[in-house]
Amino acid sequence: MEYKDYYAVLNVDRKASSDEIRRSYRKLARKYHPDVSKETNAEQKFKELGEAYEVLKDPEKRAAYDQLGSNWKASQDFHPPPDWGTGFEFHGGPQAGGRGDFSDFFESLFGQATRQGAGRRGFNRHGEDHHARVLIELEDSYHGASRSISLQVPEVTGDGHVITRNRTLKVAIPKGIRQGQQIRLAGQGAKGTGSGKAGDLYLEVDFNPHRFYRVEGADVYLDLPLAPWEAALGAKVKVPTPSGAIDLKIPANSPAGKRLRLKGRGIPAKNPGDLYVVMQIVLPSSNDVNARRIYERMQQEVEFNPRAKLEVV
Repeated sequence: MEYKDYYAVLNVDRKASSDEIRRSYRKLARKYHPDVSKETNAEQKFKELGEAYEVLKDPEKRAAYDQLGSNWKASQDFHPPPDWGTGFEFHGGPQAGGRGDFSDFFESLFGQATRQGAGRRGFNRHGEDHHARVLIELEDSYHGASRSISLQVPEVTGDGHVITRNRTLKVAIPKGIRQGQQIRLAGQGAKGTGSGKAGDLYLEVDFNPHRFYRVEGADVYLDLPLAPWEAALGAKVKVPTPSGAIDLKIPANSPAGKRLRLKGRGIPAKNPGDLYVVMQIVLPSSNDVNARRIYERMQQEVEFNPRAKLEVV
């Protein structure tokens, strides 16, 4: 996927004001409008201008886009950082999918953060809902927690430049919440007009990367290192889980990759997930004199062909 330099597309500086961006877009849009332009690439160029303007005219999208930094080059291979967009507060609710006339680059960044309508017209208008993606610890889902979460809220200054301010909220994280689910904070969205109520803030939950566990839906996976003799002979080993350490029996002749299912020890809920312990056999280094001696003895005395099933002659 190619990186898109939206500032270069609109021929403006990264510090350009909203008015400068608008003027440049209008000038270039007139030049490349397919109905009047004689340029051979007018239609494609017009689409690129529209996509760039969609991002840079919107303070929230622009502030989030700017977080990618200025070291990227146009057409450079690009993949969004795993935590991209975390902590940014967008107005409107998340929608499934984006707009098909935009590039994959746009969709990867903003496909789940498209703007919705501003609400009913009139003097008393309900405030817009806001949403943000936040990271929590896996253990918070197991036990429930109360956390302070900081969000960045983009704003436009009087001279048309985008800045961000921080706001911190105390959030109750419910036990059993899963990735992709939302926490609703009533009245924490945009203020209403007149006697209209304030909108709500929806926090979409994701988990911080964990040094032990990975999560798939409600199930949790743990790679368990084992010595060769533990896997071959069987053993009882101490194993960490998000809800506390347990003693786990390792069956004899456990191959690498074998999974042991601990039912109901995944993310808790009415129908809890499972915890899968995946066997990973770790070999002692042959740089150790004793280990090397044992390896050499096994080579001589143990009849074993690990590639027998490959039928290699």
